[in-house]
Amino acid sequence: MTKYLQIWLASARYSVARTMMFRFDFLLWATVELFWMSVNLLLITVIYEHTTSIAGWSKYQMLLLVGTSLLIQRFLMGFFWSSIFEMGRNIRTGYFDYFLAQPGNILFMASTRKIDLDGLINSFVAMGVVAYAAHRLGLHPTLLDLGVYALMIFSGLIIHYGMLVLSISLAFWITSAQGIEGIYFTLSEFSRLPKAAFKGVASVAFVWVLPVVVVSNAPAETLLRGFQPRWALAIFAAALLWVGAAVWVFHRGLRRYSSASS
Repeated sequence: MTKYLQIWLASARYSVARTMMFRFDFLLWATVELFWMSVNLLLITVIYEHTTSIAGWSKYQMLLLVGTSLLIQRFLMGFFWSSIFEMGRNIRTGYFDYFLAQPGNILFMASTRKIDLDGLINSFVAMGVVAYAAHRLGLHPTLLDLGVYALMIFSGLIIHYGMLVLSISLAFWITSAQGIEGIYFTLSEFSRLPKAAFKGVASVAFVWVLPVVVVSNAPAETLLRGFQPRWALAIFAAALLWVGAAVWVFHRGLRRYSSASS
């Protein structure tokens, strides 16, 4: 673990140094992401001008949910997004040979190579949104609640990581996985909605089969209603399931990989 931590820190330093070489690009994308987050928050304000509740959630409860969803998305964008989708392109072009030649776990090396500072910087904005919503709701979470909330955020990040790796691993079997990025981003938008808003087939699809709704709803409800063992166990189990499935599919696909030389 110490060796992999050192490798990750070296990659992080390289990413920061490279980002600072193109400061305007970094500022531009950070501003674009901040604008996108602001639009999402403004939309809540506009909607609640015409109603007091959506699926049983008040304005500031919804703001807490959206802030939690944005926090997980910013972490995903900052730590994994670029590396994982670049992995799909590398498999198609044969540049994935570079990772096969490295002395370390192939999936770790390929999926943690880049850090996007613009996403990580805006994670602080998402934290501020969560803190503001909690303050307006008069919440006073205990240390246990905050600890469980943090673990659920981490588990949600791992679930997204597993789902992304599993999706991109399809590049070992198909010609191109370029459309997966747009599809996945669209699916992740559902995480900003209360799970009570999903009924029937939609509930099965986005709450249980693809837990994109649970990853934000479970930690938000922990702050709102306190520690709930049922949801905590569910999200922890989902994290283990998805990352296990991703690793299995990735290694199955790796056996089919044709290098650039072949």
